[in-house]
Parts: sequence; structure tokens; C-alpha cells
Amino acid sequence: MKKIILLLLFINFSTAISFGQNNKATVNKQQVQTTEVFYVDVRTPAEFAQGSAKNAINIPLDELEKEMAQFKGKKKVVVFCRSGARSGKAKSILEANGILNVSNGGSWQEVDASLKK
Repeated sequence: MKKIILLLLFINFSTAISFGQNNKATVNKQQVQTTEVFYVDVRTPAEFAQGSAKNAINIPLDELEKEMAQFKGKKKVVVFCRSGARSGKAKSILEANGILNVSNGGSWQEVDASLKK
């Protein structure tokens, strides 16, 4: 039963995510417009203060493992940073901790632009 639920969640989530040539997840308009998406900027607080995507919260990469409770129960998680490198690491950390509904949104500018479409 657990495997079926996970498979259904994966299928539902994967329909909202597509992968480009660089194998980086991109967020589609349907996913962006839902309030069910938990947007997490994994840059430093100083970087976050200079600007971020709309409705994002800041959980720096080096604090991610201490903040796992914030991810529990979220339907969809999009992590992002300056270039997509730190958010790629964040995605791996989250998946290693059982958070499987996560995608790497790339840079904060890409996520923010998707939110404005």
C-alpha cells in the first residue's frame, strides 16, 4: 500500500516537473500557481535579503538537516539558489532524509520568473 501511494505521489508530482537538456528540473505554470508548493531558497540569509522568488522561505543549505520538520507533509517542494548547484545538493539531502517530492528549481531568478508567468 505504501509503495502504491508513493508511486501515485511520484506520478502526480512528475507531471508538474519537466527536465530540460541540462537535466535541471523546471517548474511549469500549473505547479507555480498552486499554493501547495513549498519554495525554499537555500542561499545564505545575506543573499536571500538581496532578493528571492515570491513566497519563498530561506533555509540555508548548511542548516537544512536541522530544519527537516518544515518539509514534513508538504505536497511539493522546490529548492533553489543562485545557480542551481546548492539546490542540487539540497535536493539530495532532502531525498536522503525521505523527502521525495522535491525538485531543483535552479536559480532564484528562474523560479521567480516562472511565478510571474
